[in-house]
Amino acid sequence: MTRLRTVKTSFTAGEIAPRLFGRTDLRAHANGARRLENVFIHPTGGLSRRAGLAFVDRARGPGRLVAFAFNTEQTYLLAFSAGAIDVYRDDVRLATVTAPWTEAQLAQIAWTQSADTLLVCHPDVAPRRVTRRADLTWQIDEWSWVVENGAVRQPWYRFAPADVTIAASATTGYVTLVASAAVFRPAHQGTRFRVAGKQVRITAVASGTQATATVEQALAGTAATTAWDEQAFSPVRGWPATAVFHQDRLVVGGSRDLPNRLWLSRSADLWNFDVGTGKDDEAIEFAILSDDVNAIRALFSGRHLQVFTSGAEWMVSGDPLTPGTIQMARQTRVGSPVDRRVPPRNVDGATLYVGRTGADLREFVYTDVEQAYQSPDLALLASHLVDRPRDMDFDPRRRLLFVAMADGSLRALTVYRAEQVTAWMRVTTDGPVRAVAAVGERVYLLVDRLGGSTIEAFDDGFALDAAVAGESGTAKTVWSGLSHLDGRDVAVVADGVPRAPVRVNAGTIVLDAPARRVEAGIPFACVVEPLPALLGTGGGEGLALRVVSATFRLEGTRALRIDFGTGPQDVPLRRPASGGAVLGPDPPPPFTGDVARRAVGWRRDGLAPPWRIEQDLPLPFTLLSVTTILKVND
Repeated sequence: MTRLRTVKTSFTAGEIAPRLFGRTDLRAHANGARRLENVFIHPTGGLSRRAGLAFVDRARGPGRLVAFAFNTEQTYLLAFSAGAIDVYRDDVRLATVTAPWTEAQLAQIAWTQSADTLLVCHPDVAPRRVTRRADLTWQIDEWSWVVENGAVRQPWYRFAPADVTIAASATTGYVTLVASAAVFRPAHQGTRFRVAGKQVRITAVASGTQATATVEQALAGTAATTAWDEQAFSPVRGWPATAVFHQDRLVVGGSRDLPNRLWLSRSADLWNFDVGTGKDDEAIEFAILSDDVNAIRALFSGRHLQVFTSGAEWMVSGDPLTPGTIQMARQTRVGSPVDRRVPPRNVDGATLYVGRTGADLREFVYTDVEQAYQSPDLALLASHLVDRPRDMDFDPRRRLLFVAMADGSLRALTVYRAEQVTAWMRVTTDGPVRAVAAVGERVYLLVDRLGGSTIEAFDDGFALDAAVAGESGTAKTVWSGLSHLDGRDVAVVADGVPRAPVRVNAGTIVLDAPARRVEAGIPFACVVEPLPALLGTGGGEGLALRVVSATFRLEGTRALRIDFGTGPQDVPLRRPASGGAVLGPDPPPPFTGDVARRAVGWRRDGLAPPWRIEQDLPLPFTLLSVTTILKVND
């Protein structure tokens, strides 16, 4: 009989996919776990019960959450829903702005911000800019291009075949345009064409080959010419798909009818897209041409301008970017999703983005050795947790990337590139998570709860979800403010002690005993389950084993429930002064130190974990390390 002693000091590999349970040779096996649910992994190795979710407001319905940072002290949350944008600051709704996007279109919106303006794009909707004005009110307007001497300095493109001509009936005033092929559509009314470089505005469309227009710049003549084009963005051709600010230029990526094209504004003149004669400060435009489909899905301003397309990832270089220095090179062939826009996020100099398959999360990172970008998969060891991500954002304070999946599940990824930490875990709550946004030091979720959608925020001061807290100078039993949980049984923490669940009626709960401070909300359980015990180089398959004891090193913990395979048991974390209950009527002080527990029972299941922690008490819990002593019958 062999006696083994194992020490687990780190969970920095996170939850490991079941297909890797046999890979005991991997470093991740020592630092990973079989299941990690509702815990946050620290980059230093330990883990804690996750923060609760504080209730912020009822949401109008499904939508997107967008961070708006005016400066370091003024940050806002913009909640996009069908036909509206709600503006929040410090969890208070300040304004509501009417918006043009439908619920179905919100999945494809893209946005970028500069100073007090947020630019929002959708290929089927004219782009908008959301602005915080000087008087702290909010407005939304269509993009406005620079106008010079009647000429609108917007992007242009020739959509018709090269041999199609257009002739004008006069050079000024109201004219009739006649095309040699059908190029005009009713939706062209109000849009602009250029004939031999001069602009006219369509006022009416008589047929596919004839339209009337107002001349905005005197035409050179009336002869039919092939030198004509039309505005690149319009109700006929679609609108910009995405945009970003890079090197003092506004970069527009793709549109409905030109999905693989890039436009860069003039330097320091963001709304002027006049390419001129190719001078250094003039606008730039070009198409991404290769053997792959390259519909532009996202743009990111990093070390270089990064372009994420449906088939590959590209680097646009040039220092500075000018018409003469700009270069574009394909870096990797992963591709991005086409059914939804998931914004790339920067983490420690790397750009994290979702791969086209929806089964991976990639890190687009530049390597000085190869002078190129690579796209390693951060979900390789936890592929079972990643399924068609729909939204994500990074919390720099906790070093957590939150990823909302298509099925409503939420995953968290502890990322610390300097220490090579990549640890996945599950975050579960009573309802699907639809959107996530990090605003300042708070992370907000859009959650579908029973009875409607809610906006909630992770808060270290809360231990429940959809939670509301209140204080009173005198102890009382009746507490209100829970209308969003009407008709539900909720968990209660009163004066730091968990109470029996109570039902919410008309937004109010009645406690069995008065309290001065109360938190009420939806409970959740945290789970920590290690990988199967490593019993030697051969894995120990078929051997009988039993756990003799395990010592858990805790920090600031008030509740611990352990299961060695014979059922969960609550572990006393302090010896009561007079034999009273561990939780007592008064909250015990947080416990820091080692807790040792003995176990009984033999087993032959080599895949079973040696122990398991699962508890739903809304109390602090932090695990630093575990030392396990096993006996193996060899």
